[in-house]
Amino acid sequence: MRASELDPAQFEDMRPYRDDEVRDVLDRLIADPEMSHAVAHFLLPKLARLEGPLAWLVRQFLRFEFRNVRNVRGVQAIVDKYIDKVVSRTTSGLTISGLDTLPRNRACLFVSNHRDIAMDPAFAIVSMYKEGHETSRIAIGDNLLSKQFASDIMKLNKCFTVKRSSGSRREKLAAASQLSNYIYYSIVHENEHVWIAQRSGRAKDGMDRTNPALAAMFAMTKDRETPFAEYWRKLHIVPLSISYEWDPCDGQKAKELYITEHKEEYKKAKNEDLASIGKGVIGQKGRVHTAFGTPIEGDFNDVNSLAEEIDRQIVGNYVLHPTNLIAYEMIYGDVSGLPVGYPSRPWKPSDYEETREKFKARMAKIDKRWRDKAILAYANPVVSRLAFE
Repeated sequence: MRASELDPAQFEDMRPYRDDEVRDVLDRLIADPEMSHAVAHFLLPKLARLEGPLAWLVRQFLRFEFRNVRNVRGVQAIVDKYIDKVVSRTTSGLTISGLDTLPRNRACLFVSNHRDIAMDPAFAIVSMYKEGHETSRIAIGDNLLSKQFASDIMKLNKCFTVKRSSGSRREKLAAASQLSNYIYYSIVHENEHVWIAQRSGRAKDGMDRTNPALAAMFAMTKDRETPFAEYWRKLHIVPLSISYEWDPCDGQKAKELYITEHKEEYKKAKNEDLASIGKGVIGQKGRVHTAFGTPIEGDFNDVNSLAEEIDRQIVGNYVLHPTNLIAYEMIYGDVSGLPVGYPSRPWKPSDYEETREKFKARMAKIDKRWRDKAILAYANPVVSRLAFE
């Protein structure tokens, strides 16, 4: 289908909820006992006997909190309030750069590095919300939407479905084509921002690299006669770097890498993705920075050159934290000449002895079989920066 002939009806099974659907979905969600019990278990995982009464309280609270909400903006206003609480309770501060240079009247395709399932897009959205920009639609894998209540929560917050569980090659191709069409339609026809991760799955090893297949998917909607560079400009692609001082899931990620490297198939436990989401939300993250890059306007005439430019901006804009430099020095020795923090300042190891001891103590608690992988994941953003300089 040509880009000019896209039919919005083809997106019905993947799109976010519209304003006119919000109230009915909220009522269904609040009445869903599975949702309220899941929230209760999340709040008090070790007190199963209190789950029932707490679930009832959850329903009453949500019914009151969302009583006057009738549209997506109303949902996001309430969600933003709770993300603010997450920021204040689990970070040492959220800083933002680059948004002030982006136009407010043109939709962007934000291609982001990916470290945390829920908080990466959440920090991007709250950054946009606070800076007065329209918020973004969010690409999320259908593996996270196996529960109806999870799907409802996500789609109320402008999330749309990426079909990762498609079976045959033909089904995968059709799903990729539909995704490409939806991204193009959202940006060009509806002037809606889109957020998508640069690769499938989190960068558990700390190496932020764009999969060229992602760029190939973007181009599936391109008319044959349209040059690649012209098509990329239509999408208004903006690389986005999100960096965390501390990763709440560092030990679990290292374990997954170790098991996979030792030729064992890593089989996720039931609801493990949801558990990772919970840990990422409530875990301490230290300083967090979202760095919005500049729109890609150059003559990048194939998918590989586009992926390389996205990587150049993501790695170049990534704010290195003391934990990254400390980990690098533990593996490779002294490093100098790199900036640390935001606003940036020269790296001076003697200024961070307390952080160094905290980092060593944290790593000591990780199983020694995969401890080195956890340290390397913190060090790899430095490795990437040095490789790109």
